[in-house]
Amino acid sequence: MKQYYAETIGTFAMVFCGCGAMTINEITNGSISHVGVAATWGLIVMAMIYAFGEISGAHFNPAVTIGFAFAKKFPWQKVPKYICAQAIGAILAAFLLWFLFPDSSSLGETIPASGFPSYKAAILEFLLTFFLMIVIINVSTGSKEIGTMAGIAVGGVILLEAMFAGPMTKASMNPIRSIAPALFTGNLQYLWLYITAPILGAIVAVSSCKLTKDKNCC
Repeated sequence: MKQYYAETIGTFAMVFCGCGAMTINEITNGSISHVGVAATWGLIVMAMIYAFGEISGAHFNPAVTIGFAFAKKFPWQKVPKYICAQAIGAILAAFLLWFLFPDSSSLGETIPASGFPSYKAAILEFLLTFFLMIVIINVSTGSKEIGTMAGIAVGGVILLEAMFAGPMTKASMNPIRSIAPALFTGNLQYLWLYITAPILGAIVAVSSCKLTKDKNCC
């Protein structure tokens, strides 16, 4: 049970801080700034990896959990429980943001930028998650993101990707992080791309690891 509690708490913290930064930036007319929002996402993920990496592996993301299972580094029978724990944490965080900031219209939701086609957003989210999973699979031991550099590497790539791709897709890379705010805003139109693209990106990243690692890496 400790693993599931860790996934719930870690995902809650990630969504509350990351989406919270986006929400506060919105209602204060940009006081945090785009750079501040990207840094918040990277830092909270880094902190939660160091806090829970040795307990649950610090997935906090259904795409990462599925990616590890596809790589045969995580048991498939645990995947639904991990995703359920992540969903509980994310939805609780989104609910708290909705309660605290009722004036926000977005709650940090993920939608493509105005004029940016959804299929292009799907391609971008696929690539962002591909790069993220490549980093995760190379700094992890088994299904756990542990080691002195794991948190910095994963947090750093999330900060980087949020920095350059955030204005176009909000750089989700995480199905449950996109689903949770949408449940309270009612904007479900683009959820299909924020669910399918990250999962496909993670799976392709795992499949490609054999190009750079030993045959038994995945």
